[in-house]
Amino acid sequence: MSDAIGGLEMAEILLVEDNPDDRQLTIEALKAARLANRLQIAKDGAEALEFLFADWSRAAALKVVLLDIKLPKVDGLEVLRQIRANPITKKLPVVLLTSSAEERDITMGYDRDANSYIVKPVDFTQFAQAVKDIGMYWAILNRPPALEAASTVKAAAV
Repeated sequence: MSDAIGGLEMAEILLVEDNPDDRQLTIEALKAARLANRLQIAKDGAEALEFLFADWSRAAALKVVLLDIKLPKVDGLEVLRQIRANPITKKLPVVLLTSSAEERDITMGYDRDANSYIVKPVDFTQFAQAVKDIGMYWAILNRPPALEAASTVKAAAV
């Protein structure tokens, strides 16, 4: 199952990353920006989907999903497709943070309505700065619309 940093019940950032080195670098960069205490980690696409859809209140508390593309079990583009297909999570900001610079992946990410596509810098300092900037923008500066409550969506479906 996914891990919470700081033991908080309601995370604001969901990091979906299978590579332990990239995961640790991202956590360290978010700690440096004082954003890691509101971080939830999923190590594969299946864990991300479970976190998002098992309890709607957790998804509603999120400000951004940092999503790798190349994931085990369920790939990141499928996770993104399911986020956008769900009326509750369709407006949730999703940043694809990946090592893939392939034009096909970039195009598919934007075709599935990613909010941003960022290729992970190879250099540690640049990577740390990029993650810090992403976290500051999406978790602090950006103001997304509120996600629909599950009860509202269920009532509209009846």
